[in-house]
Amino acid sequence: MLRKLLLSSALVLLPVAAQAATAVTSTGPRFGVSISPDQFVFGGQLAIQEFAPNWSFHPSFELGVGDDQTVIAPNFDVYYRLRLAGSEWQPYVGGGIGLAFVSEDRPFPYRDRNETGVGLNAVFGFNIPTNSGNQWFTELRLGIGDIPSLKVMGGFNFKM
Repeated sequence: MLRKLLLSSALVLLPVAAQAATAVTSTGPRFGVSISPDQFVFGGQLAIQEFAPNWSFHPSFELGVGDDQTVIAPNFDVYYRLRLAGSEWQPYVGGGIGLAFVSEDRPFPYRDRNETGVGLNAVFGFNIPTNSGNQWFTELRLGIGDIPSLKVMGGFNFKM
């Protein structure tokens, strides 16, 4: 039941994301590690302009490799930016729906296994501005449900 609800919610968000594509404010690579499964993760993300004060949409796509598995994970997250007095660093919190398409390599005589998982992400991170107007970021992602349970990610956002 929960899977159907989360999958339905993700499908409802897709048209919103498509319409918002004209309002992309930054894009860039992301990389890091995940726990359960233990993997190296890399991919990319977009930042969509604010839809409310300090709120923005951040879809991402990640590929995890290692632990005899390959995980393809699209994420549909919303972030709320916080302000630090006297600092240009911008902490953020957020969350959203995550999907995980898992392919597990199993030894002979067993067959490889493929499955799809749906869950929720909780995200805590920092944007660190550069002199050129771009930003470094680092974040901690907690997965709830049938998605990787913990990721430590970093990357770069190129201003559009």
